[in-house]
Amino acid sequence: MEELFVGIDVSKDTLEVATTRGEKGSFPNSDQGHSQLEAFLRPLHPVLVVLEATGGYELAVVEHLALSAIPLAVVNPRQVRDFAKALGKLAKTDRIDAATLAQFALAVRPEPRPLKDAQAQRLEALITRRKQLVEMLTAEKNRLALAKQWVREDIQASIRWLDQSLEKINQEIADLIRSSPLWRERDALLRSTKGIGPVTSSSLLCDLPELGRLSRQKIAALVGVVPFNRDSGKVRGKREIWGGRSYVRSILYMATLSAIQCNPVVRSFYQRLIARGKRPKVAIVACMRKLLVILNAMVRTNTRFQVPSYV
Repeated sequence: MEELFVGIDVSKDTLEVATTRGEKGSFPNSDQGHSQLEAFLRPLHPVLVVLEATGGYELAVVEHLALSAIPLAVVNPRQVRDFAKALGKLAKTDRIDAATLAQFALAVRPEPRPLKDAQAQRLEALITRRKQLVEMLTAEKNRLALAKQWVREDIQASIRWLDQSLEKINQEIADLIRSSPLWRERDALLRSTKGIGPVTSSSLLCDLPELGRLSRQKIAALVGVVPFNRDSGKVRGKREIWGGRSYVRSILYMATLSAIQCNPVVRSFYQRLIARGKRPKVAIVACMRKLLVILNAMVRTNTRFQVPSYV
């Protein structure tokens, strides 16, 4: 029997569905619509259902389908756009996008990711909120520096409220991690590394559950700290990093800046690279990769950080 793949284009109000056999459907993006979609998909026995990450509109339907044991994967929209361009599909409608997603599922077969449990979803929501608060706090502090006297008091009040909210969220995250024996142990393991603080540790727990399960090459590629070649003929282009999980990469970048100052392994590695003529930014990216590989090995072997004797 022919394998069947499904693409779902998600918008705020509707779910456009297409399969590799030509079936089509349209359902409201609501609880009732999710049940109708499940009833549509179940008799088809799809090998895989693929959706794009759409900034949150996909979360409810993903949870519904995952709890219904329907295999699905949420993919980066950029990958799908590049795939459509490669096929010469320049027109864009919801139905066309759904059909493209179905073809993408058939050709690429992205690996389904299991649904996070309720505790992991709570941690993810708290970390997302902390990120939002930090961004708002930074913006308000920047405004305060240039604000006229008539609005300074209002901005200062906003900053005080944001500081209190951030402190509350940080405490909730810490309490949630302490409530889980696995997270508590892994958090202590990660934070035994100089340069890894509570923000980095909780972000890795939430957004990089593959840590310790993949090879050093795969974990580096997943985060996006592997430089890609840009060569053509005799031209040798500059190596660049891109893709991967950008939020994890930004957190890892800040942790690496700290580790270069206080972690003897990372600091000596950075100094060797600079002595060999590497540009500072190139050296920092290399240190990011090294720090990630160290953390990956620590989690895999359940070993706390140790400074080698040769450092």
